[in-house]
Amino acid sequence: MARFRYSRWDGTQVGFDVDADDIFRELTDDLLYHGDLNQSLHRLLQRGFTDREGQRIAGMRELLERLRQRRRDLLERNGLGGAYEEIASRLREIVEQERRGIDELEERARASGDQRRAEITEEVAAERRMALDLLPPDLAGQVEALQHYDWTSSEARAAFDGLLEQLRSQLMQSYFNQMSQSMSDVSPESLQRMKDMMDDLNRMLETRAAGGDTERMFEEFMDRYGDMFPGNPSTLDELLEQMARQMAAMQQLLNSMSPEQRAQLQQLAESLLEDMDLNWQVNRLGANLRQAFPGAGWERRFELSGSDPLGLAGAAALMNVLGDLDRLEQLMSGTSNPGALAEVDVDRAQELLGEDAARSLEELAELARWLSEAGLIDQRGGRLELTPRGLRKIGQNALSDLFSRLVKDRLGGHPVERDGIGHERTYETKPYEWGDPFHLSIERTVRNALGRCGSGTPVRLSADDFEVDRTESLTSTATVLALDLSLSMPMRDNFLAAKKVAMALHALITSQFPRDYLGLVGFGELARELRATQLPEVSWDYTYGTNMQHALLLARRMLSRHAGTKQVIMITDGEPTAHLQAGGEPFFSYPPAPETIHATLAEVVRATREGIRINTFMLDATGYLRSFVERLTQLNGGRAFFTTPETLGDYVLVDFLEQKRSRRRSA
Repeated sequence: MARFRYSRWDGTQVGFDVDADDIFRELTDDLLYHGDLNQSLHRLLQRGFTDREGQRIAGMRELLERLRQRRRDLLERNGLGGAYEEIASRLREIVEQERRGIDELEERARASGDQRRAEITEEVAAERRMALDLLPPDLAGQVEALQHYDWTSSEARAAFDGLLEQLRSQLMQSYFNQMSQSMSDVSPESLQRMKDMMDDLNRMLETRAAGGDTERMFEEFMDRYGDMFPGNPSTLDELLEQMARQMAAMQQLLNSMSPEQRAQLQQLAESLLEDMDLNWQVNRLGANLRQAFPGAGWERRFELSGSDPLGLAGAAALMNVLGDLDRLEQLMSGTSNPGALAEVDVDRAQELLGEDAARSLEELAELARWLSEAGLIDQRGGRLELTPRGLRKIGQNALSDLFSRLVKDRLGGHPVERDGIGHERTYETKPYEWGDPFHLSIERTVRNALGRCGSGTPVRLSADDFEVDRTESLTSTATVLALDLSLSMPMRDNFLAAKKVAMALHALITSQFPRDYLGLVGFGELARELRATQLPEVSWDYTYGTNMQHALLLARRMLSRHAGTKQVIMITDGEPTAHLQAGGEPFFSYPPAPETIHATLAEVVRATREGIRINTFMLDATGYLRSFVERLTQLNGGRAFFTTPETLGDYVLVDFLEQKRSRRRSA
């Protein structure tokens, strides 16, 4: 019986593999930069990741390189020059054994003292030695001749019969690896059953090619010959695909040989499969499978340049390995989403590439399922899309990433400095004083009365028993984040930092300050209002122009619908180079035209009149941009920050929180 031990969790134990949140964190930056969940997941699939145990999950690029290196090693180590050397060596040994048997036969005849017997034996021995001397130089010819040779040595004949049986078995296994157990028996009865099986299989193939129904034929076929197929194929296509792969591997072996080697093997096959009906059925099956599966790699050949000689069985096994490597490479190279890897035979991948690679393939195949089960992504219309939970998680990851770099003592809880009139309970009470709002705490008031008078009814209250709920003074902030989406942002490597700040600010406000409003505006040649759900996948504009005027116009309209403190947070890396003309068409000019500067500053003045503060975060503080932003802040009274992509988040989040505190203190 299995025994288990448990201990208190102390943070050092392992036992969890991949966590969906960890995977999603790996996706965050790529998704924010490129704006395409499917492509981001594809790139994660390509590069791999590290699981929560710190173990590396290799990506497709790394696994494909391992696979190709494995193929190179096999091709550079092995050679086909020794494909027949083992057979030739065995035949030489058998022939020498037969010659010794002839010598022994002559010696016994001479020792018998029978002159006639000695003469006859000497004639027979001379004939048999001549037959051995005249054996053809090629291997197939030797096998053919020895099959009709009248053996002297029973041991040599037994050894030759054993070699023939072994070669027939190896040859049939080379053609039909999936039937290797059946091929170990090459008795006449088994060979006859093999012929019957191939005849039925060929008839099925030909019926299917003619458009006939083969379902019933397949069922009957498996009832009769199912034991010959250890893979237990469930459909005719599955069975034929297995056999087509194996016969294609045999053809690839022939293609990879020199013309002389190829001729030797073909002649050897004809000699070993001297039953012409069996040979005909094999050729017929090969032709039918080639027609049914033209893409199985029949024409492929391999350049084996190594010095390690392969026997016939080893060469056929190598072709199987190389074929499986090719199929695995095709599957992996064509993989655009994790689900496609579910077709990988993990056990075979482990045999080919090792345990680590197989584990990586298995876990990569589960990526989309883990994220889907965690509620972070969903399949819609054949594409993966973020769920609302996934959208929140992207923002939380961005916020967490930015907060992790800030000085801890500058952040934390955000206490309110003043108690007083408000509408939000703090779940604390105080004795009632003259002037307090009469938000009576019934529970505390009755308890005070019982403590003063004791238990019993009626309970008599006095003014000193009254306690009221404390309330918190709150401020409401309406913010529009104006995000520069012009082409210069990605060109200067500013886009990801700006978009991450937008996601982080959205996550901060929705989670910590849900009564605050956050609007989003993206601007390039033109500005447009963005929904929070669009933010993860929004990308830059492929046009030139930084239209701050249009962005501020939209921001004013959005803020006009909200009360409280109003502000615009503008993140940009360039001066205004575009504005809307009277007809609504954008005007672009670089360097900035005077009319663009005038139109933008006019919008700043309108925002100032409406009580909107504009805080500008500049990611590329050129002299011209500095000059423009200084004029903006003089008109508006907002503030300007000259920052970098690395520190942008620190500035924006700290400034937002500090402003929340200061407004509460002044409330």
